[in-house]
Amino acid sequence: MKILLVNKFLYPKGGAETYVFKLGDALKSCGHSVEFFGLDHEDNIVTNSVGAYVSHMDFSEGTGKNLSAPFRIIYSREARKKLRLVLDDFQPDIVHFNNIQFHLTPSMLLEVEDYRKSTGRNVRIIYTAHDYQLICPSHGLFDADINICEKCLGGNYMHCFRTKCHKNSRAKSLLAMADAYFWKFSKAYSYIDTIICPSKFLKSKLDTQERFRDKTITLHNFIEKVTPEPVTKEKYVLEFGHLSRDKGTETVLQVARRMPDVNFVFAGYGESEASIAEVENATYVGFKTGDELKSLIGKAAVSICPSEIYENCPYTVIESQMYLTPVVGANIGGIPELIENGRTGLLFTPGDADDLEEKLRFILFSDGVLDSFTENCRNVSFETAETYCQKLMQIYGD
Repeated sequence: MKILLVNKFLYPKGGAETYVFKLGDALKSCGHSVEFFGLDHEDNIVTNSVGAYVSHMDFSEGTGKNLSAPFRIIYSREARKKLRLVLDDFQPDIVHFNNIQFHLTPSMLLEVEDYRKSTGRNVRIIYTAHDYQLICPSHGLFDADINICEKCLGGNYMHCFRTKCHKNSRAKSLLAMADAYFWKFSKAYSYIDTIICPSKFLKSKLDTQERFRDKTITLHNFIEKVTPEPVTKEKYVLEFGHLSRDKGTETVLQVARRMPDVNFVFAGYGESEASIAEVENATYVGFKTGDELKSLIGKAAVSICPSEIYENCPYTVIESQMYLTPVVGANIGGIPELIENGRTGLLFTPGDADDLEEKLRFILFSDGVLDSFTENCRNVSFETAETYCQKLMQIYGD
């Protein structure tokens, strides 16, 4: 089978890119032919045979330097043209879309449909929803103040403009609103055969709109199955990934100040790096990957996933339990689906420092609890590359 994986970034950047690269490797290991399409960038690590990519544009520079940005954010003729070159050359059986909004745009869905009609080939269109972009102009179901917001779920995207949801900017929110309305009234999303939701929670939100309800399925993200090497647990609490207020880092730092005898370690990047430096028992170790990250996770007594916004299927929770580290996670979004509360970790109220402190003290200082939770992590069952591909083949069809 020939599968074209489409994602705006083709270099390591975030969770969506991790998923795309690992999925490509898994599909290749199963004997399938895989190519990639996205933005042109010097750091790209995956390719397609004709070398066709969409020219990169940094929208953060503003429209003063990019006069075409407001139009390209909504619809990209270049993306359609370049994608067609890959379609004609590779002739895929499946086009599997991921993060495409703003840089590549859903205009590519129209191109695949044109390709299907002109060639008579029954190319299936699959879309993995890594966030809430299909139903929320600012993609995260939160407002400019990083508070949970579901006002646009019914399809009235004016709320985005009125409250400056997108990056707290009236102009950017206007563009985000225009993009949402444009594709709401387009037929583009109707051409998608299946929308993969990495959490039941995300599926429940997409299902609030009838146009998506019959297309969505739940399939949690997968991880490469490993047998953790024996390590000596150290009594530090770990948060890794994006370190920011919306991800709950500031709440963790409040708790760290109340627990001066416990070391808190932070790995990753984000605007909370400066705040970490102000807490005596908090250590920032930078962005870690590979063996360094595995060791950091494996030696931690507890990992925290403290997000205060709707997470989907965070790899931090999956990876922590994979390396036998219990997780204290915020009871929000898709996080509760990944933690056996009271066995492999505990859930706490998002943004509630008192509750988080109570849960951490219970795991760290109650007789036998940490050892029990750690041992229970051995029995956690997640999707592996093999099981994921088996289920994906059923989605892809013959």
